[in-house]
Amino acid sequence: MKRNHVHRVVVIGAGAVGSGYAFSLINQAVVEELVIIDLDARKAEGDVMDLNHGKAFAPHPTKTWFGTYEDCRDADIVCITAGANQKPGETRLDLVGKNTAIFKNIVGQVMDNGFDGIFLIAANPVDILTYATQQFSGLPRERIIGSGTILDTSRLRFMLSDYFDTAAQNAHAYIIGEHGDTSLAVWSQANVGGRNAVELADEKEDKNVEEMKDMIKDVRGAAYEIIERKGATSYGIAMGLTRITNAVLKNENSVLTVSAYLDGQYGESDLCIGVPAVINREGIREVIELPLDEDEARSFHHSAETLRNVWENANGQGTS
Repeated sequence: MKRNHVHRVVVIGAGAVGSGYAFSLINQAVVEELVIIDLDARKAEGDVMDLNHGKAFAPHPTKTWFGTYEDCRDADIVCITAGANQKPGETRLDLVGKNTAIFKNIVGQVMDNGFDGIFLIAANPVDILTYATQQFSGLPRERIIGSGTILDTSRLRFMLSDYFDTAAQNAHAYIIGEHGDTSLAVWSQANVGGRNAVELADEKEDKNVEEMKDMIKDVRGAAYEIIERKGATSYGIAMGLTRITNAVLKNENSVLTVSAYLDGQYGESDLCIGVPAVINREGIREVIELPLDEDEARSFHHSAETLRNVWENANGQGTS
């Protein structure tokens, strides 16, 4: 079999997110080859052993091993989940200095080994690190995908489905902007079962529009709540990363809210931020521009400005 007929994903970072992603990839039979890299070799080797011991029950015999940066050469996707974790009370943006320095080293080693695939970024602050990966790698911008607001969007869809007592697959709404405290819900485009969510909440006696719109607070605070309880988020983001991976490897042209580079879309340029984008085998095919109302547009520009300021301050501190 030719090399390019075998789908290989390399996961750098065997923490909660990386191991959860690996588990999800195997259980959904997404790839033929899965490589795990981590500075803590014994932990990563233990993950590989544990995953391989469940192969008899997996839908596909994914070849899985503890590897090195040399394995990135033939990879379709390198997913970076490594980095300092968000601690209780700490925002994602607080991590920028530590994780930008870590990423410069990781991306350099990946590129030094001839990688020519797609980077998938899942460490925080993800929008800043997605932009940094573009700078460090020199790869085309469409081949750098951040997990962006894919998890935030999934959280909102779950909350909407729970509120209206329907399946999450039938609740459609987008969270855009920073994956963090300045994200926003695009309520003007949200719908449940084809009905505008705002209109639906307004006409039901037991529902309330303002109560529904308060879900954005729960979306923004979800990670803090989870981290306080179990130390880290893992399952939701792992399934989100698997969804992006499927869209890439199966050339789906699916619309997912990822961290993508903007070049004039939404009136913003030269930054990566969470927006709906068409994802296929080439990476980000195009950014989808949603028709935002005045308040949504104002909130989005505020979110973009927040990220831009963080990047500029990080550069001033010499972390780029």
